[in-house]
Amino acid sequence: MNGEKIFAKGTNWVPADAFHSRDKERIPLILEMASDLNCNIIRCWGGNLYEDDIFYDICDREGILIWQDFAMACAIYPQDMDFQSRLSKEASSTIKRLRQHPCLALWAGDNECDQAYSWFGFDTNPNTNVLTRGVLPEAVRQHDPFRSYLPSSPYVDPTSYGKGDDYLPENHLWGIRDYFKSDYYAKFTCLFASEMGYHGCPSPESIEKFISTDNIWPYDNEEWLLHSTSPLPEIDKRYNFRVELMANQIKVLFGTIPDNLKDFSHASQISQGEAKKFFIELFRSDENTRTGIIWWNLMDGWPQFSDAIVDYYFNKKLAYKYIKRSQRDILLTFREPKNGFIELVAVNDIEKVSPLDFTVKDAHSGVTVLSGQIPFIKDSVTSLDTVEYISSEQKMYLINWTDCFGNGSNHYLAGTPPFDFDWYKNCISKL
Repeated sequence: MNGEKIFAKGTNWVPADAFHSRDKERIPLILEMASDLNCNIIRCWGGNLYEDDIFYDICDREGILIWQDFAMACAIYPQDMDFQSRLSKEASSTIKRLRQHPCLALWAGDNECDQAYSWFGFDTNPNTNVLTRGVLPEAVRQHDPFRSYLPSSPYVDPTSYGKGDDYLPENHLWGIRDYFKSDYYAKFTCLFASEMGYHGCPSPESIEKFISTDNIWPYDNEEWLLHSTSPLPEIDKRYNFRVELMANQIKVLFGTIPDNLKDFSHASQISQGEAKKFFIELFRSDENTRTGIIWWNLMDGWPQFSDAIVDYYFNKKLAYKYIKRSQRDILLTFREPKNGFIELVAVNDIEKVSPLDFTVKDAHSGVTVLSGQIPFIKDSVTSLDTVEYISSEQKMYLINWTDCFGNGSNHYLAGTPPFDFDWYKNCISKL
C-alpha cells in the first residue's frame, strides 16, 4: 500500500441482514466494530451481494481495504454464451460503480468455484473456466486495468491443479474443526488464509430472542438446527452437524459439555475466542513468511449459531475481546512449542521505533517468569525470550507491556487439553 508491504488483518463480510432493506442502517454499526478491531481489510465473500455505496464510502474514510469477490460461490456455473454475456454486463456495471473507491484493493472471480470442480466429481481443470479466466479478467482489464485480479479464492492455478492443497499459497482453512491446535491448523502450508473460522454460541439473552421457551435447553432439538444454517433439518441433513460440532469443540477444550445453557454458552465462547486468537497469532508471529489472515466472520445477518463473533442483536461474544488484543498493531505473543520451549515474540506492524517494557506471569501462581525492556524494531517480529514448555503441565501466562500506544495485554494457554473450566475462568480473570 503506497509502496509499503502490509500484513492483512481482517474479516469476511456476509449480508448485513437477511432482509436487505435493513442493510443500510446496520452497515455503519458493523463497520465501526471492524475499525475498533483494527481490521485493515474486509473480504466481500462471493456468496454475498454487492453492497450499498455507504459501505465503500465508510471503508474509504476508515482506511479499510476491500477484497471484492464477484457474486459467485461454491458451484460450477454455466459456460454458454448467454451466461457469459449476462455475467459480463453484471461485472462491468459493478466495476464502473466501485472503481473510484480507494479502499478497493482486489477483484476476485468467485468463492471456492475452482475447488467445486473436485467436490462434485468432475475431472475438469478449473483453469478451463471461461468465466473466471476470460469474461471477468477482460471486464477488469477494460474498466479497471490498474487493480489486481484473482481468478478464484482459493485459486487453483495450473501448477497446483491435481497436486492438492499444499500447493495453494492462499487457502480457506476449515478442516474438520476439531481442536484448534491440531495438526491440521498447526502444520498448514499456505501463506495467506482468506477464510478461517470456529463456532461460538450466542449469549443466553440473545438465544431467548429467537428460540422458543420449550426449546432453549437442551441444545439437541430442531429449533437449534434451524438456526444453525439448516433451513430444512428433516430433509436436508448436510448441515445438521453444526450444533453437535459446537458442543464437541467445548468437550475437546474442557473435557465435558456443561449441563446448562449459561455455562454452555460461556464455554463455547471461550473455545471460539481461544481458537481465533490462536489462528491470528499463529500467522502474525510468522510475518516474515506469511502475509495475512481474513477470519470468518464478524457479524451474523440473522439470529443463529455460527462462527460470527457478534450475534444478530449486536451482542459481542468473548472472541471480540480476544481478537481486539490479537490485532493490535503492537502485539506480544508466544510461538508454539519447539524443542521444549515456547518463544515470546514482539510483533510490530508500524514504522515507529521505541523501547518496550514487558512482564510475563504465571496466572495461577502469580510468579513473574519473564521481564525486560527491548529497543523495538520497526515493522518486524522480534524474539524476546523463551520459557520451558512441558505438554503435561497446564499453565496460563499473562503478558503485559507498555509501548508507544500505552498498555497492552495478552495471554497464552500452555499444555494439553482438557483444561478445567473453573481453573480457566479464574486464571483469565487476572489479566
